[in-house]
Amino acid sequence: MCRSKRSTDVVSSNRRNSRSSRSSFKSKSSSVTVPSSGNLTSNDFFSKSSADSVASTSLTTLRESLVEKPHIYDFSEIRSATNNFLSDKFSSSSSSTSWRSSIRGKEVIIFQRKLRRVLELEQLCEKLSVICRSHHSSIIKLLGASVSGSYIYLVYEYVSGANLSDCLRNKKNPGFTVLSSWLLRMQVAADLAHGLDYIHHFSGLNSNVIHNHIKCSSIIVSEGDSDSGTLCAKFCHFGTAELCGEVMGKNDSKVRKIEGTRGYMSPEFQLSGVASQKSDVYAFGVVILELLSGDEALRFVVDEGSGVYRRISVIERAGEAAAAGGGGVRRWVDKRLRDSYPVEVAENMVLLGLQCVDEDPEKRPDMRHVTGLVSKLYLESKTWAESISLPTDFSVSIAPR
Repeated sequence: MCRSKRSTDVVSSNRRNSRSSRSSFKSKSSSVTVPSSGNLTSNDFFSKSSADSVASTSLTTLRESLVEKPHIYDFSEIRSATNNFLSDKFSSSSSSTSWRSSIRGKEVIIFQRKLRRVLELEQLCEKLSVICRSHHSSIIKLLGASVSGSYIYLVYEYVSGANLSDCLRNKKNPGFTVLSSWLLRMQVAADLAHGLDYIHHFSGLNSNVIHNHIKCSSIIVSEGDSDSGTLCAKFCHFGTAELCGEVMGKNDSKVRKIEGTRGYMSPEFQLSGVASQKSDVYAFGVVILELLSGDEALRFVVDEGSGVYRRISVIERAGEAAAAGGGGVRRWVDKRLRDSYPVEVAENMVLLGLQCVDEDPEKRPDMRHVTGLVSKLYLESKTWAESISLPTDFSVSIAPR
């Protein structure tokens, strides 16, 4: 996916002087259409007559159009930082590849992702500028981007830590978890609720902005500041859906299926391929249920009797536990917590998680409501911990063991 070394940029603009570029976004700009098929050629993006002018003007135009600088990286900087994409990959999947490197004196993670649809110059500039100005303690900051060929390269600040999936499920030592106390897990839940509420309602993009990449492996748990000595949870990939063209607008004539992660996709997302804020709420609910149980969103185990693979869903198991009443939830919650948690709070968290994953998107709560309830339950957990003399300001570490 990253073998192509073409440095021709896909975002083009009509020839204009730099003064008009800086003064207004209202002048017309050209766009690039990413074809639905997987066969991509240079002719899909440019006419021969305009290709030469695009490479020399588009990055300069983008950089000058943005409110804050620098947000646009020259593609040569991306190549240099990744050693022409030959550096060891930080991670790789079917939809993206990433490298940990350094750009302009900052340690960063560079994600390479495919562009999905038409991108207008003005739209890209506006969204990138707003996303890069967004600040929240539960969101890993986007520093900038570069475009080449049919790919966009998103540069995020590097945050030391481990993803939530590894924190909950240590493959080398299944009995160990960094999140060994109820209060730590409630802190993670509160961080994520506030972060997603910010994305949905306060990021400044628009009223329908979504994250679209919520899953345990895309959440980083890092050590907090030296004063608190606790852990904090942060969302990765904020802005990816907007900048890669994964979000479908009301006037889009074509609807294309976009990728999701099994176990985190809402029913309507699986049917239509169109994500929404309610899809984010569904994925958040799955993460909450994983946080409470320590189990995976979806896994398959071999039945010893029949030898057939059996599907185990964290949603189904949580529903069974809630329906059982009495000690159902207590039997389901992660055993590594050693029954040291307020049962009523745990039951309310399970019910909240199940509300978030309701099959009917209209019945799922808004993140404002979710955030308020999680904050309330977190404070109740702190009160419970103080009442039984548990430390509430302990220090933790996610260093390798």
